[in-house]
Amino acid sequence: MDAATWLAQVQEDILEPQLPICDPHHHLWDHPRNRYLLDELLADTDSGHNVVSTVFMECAAMYRADGPAALRSLGETEFVNGVAAMSASGGYGAGRMCAAIVGFVDLTLGAAAGEALDAHMAASGRFRGIRHASGWDASDAVRNSHTNPTQGLLADKTFRAGFAELGKRGLTFDAWLYHPQISELVDLARAFPHQPIVLDHFGGPLGIGPYEGKRAEIFEQWKMDVAALAACSNVVAKLGGLVMPINGFGFHKRSLPATSDELVAATRDYYLHMIDCFGPHRCMFESNFPVDKQSASFHVLWNSFKKIAAGCSSDEKAALFHDTATRVYRVET
Repeated sequence: MDAATWLAQVQEDILEPQLPICDPHHHLWDHPRNRYLLDELLADTDSGHNVVSTVFMECAAMYRADGPAALRSLGETEFVNGVAAMSASGGYGAGRMCAAIVGFVDLTLGAAAGEALDAHMAASGRFRGIRHASGWDASDAVRNSHTNPTQGLLADKTFRAGFAELGKRGLTFDAWLYHPQISELVDLARAFPHQPIVLDHFGGPLGIGPYEGKRAEIFEQWKMDVAALAACSNVVAKLGGLVMPINGFGFHKRSLPATSDELVAATRDYYLHMIDCFGPHRCMFESNFPVDKQSASFHVLWNSFKKIAAGCSSDEKAALFHDTATRVYRVET
């Protein structure tokens, strides 16, 4: 059974179909047997929820084949800017896909990262910042981030010299790491209190390898680490990316994909704690598609978010589903 047929087994009515959504985290790529370009993105965003805009997140797609190594990631920004231009034409629906772009620049270049950042800004007026993933774990059962980070990357002096270049240009930093590393991000956020930082995917609570079967224990430590991070006013949080295979819930192994009720039952406590710590105006729901598509369809996932936010006021819902994302990433629609 192919992925589309598997996902189609679970269909749900769309909750609050008029609620405007800015999805602040999705990818585009053309991997073998896993194509996710504009057509595939639109098939998801047009599946019932009112997705008015999106933010592209770097994933090492379409890098230049040659030229200086420090500038090869420009290919991704150029590629996504073209997709964004297609969407902005209005010929692909009312939504504005990739209205903001988060790319990649290697911050271990130190101060020289500034030149690469300038090149990305010149390549697209939609460029808003970078993600330099730092997910690292000693276990061979946990794959390190695609950037091949070293242990303790966020504390590295050369990395921090590159990190400082972001603030000079008003750019954001997306942090993708694993839960044992959240304290490292706290230290970075305190060292750069005026640099906007976005925590991706709840700080990556792991549930595989040496972390399997320890969810309750990990959750208690995670809650304390998240609270410490939330005390840094320059950090905002993305709420999503929690049903990837690395999180250990196992939805991707089932004969049927998850329903929204099942997603809520498995993950609600993480969401509620994050919203409690950061507040709705520093939180934004995210799809993390197509990665989380391994567990549930787009319309089911956003139904689960709406069920989790059911007790929120209309102002809080506006922040969670749209306003925080458009403010942080300066999305123009």
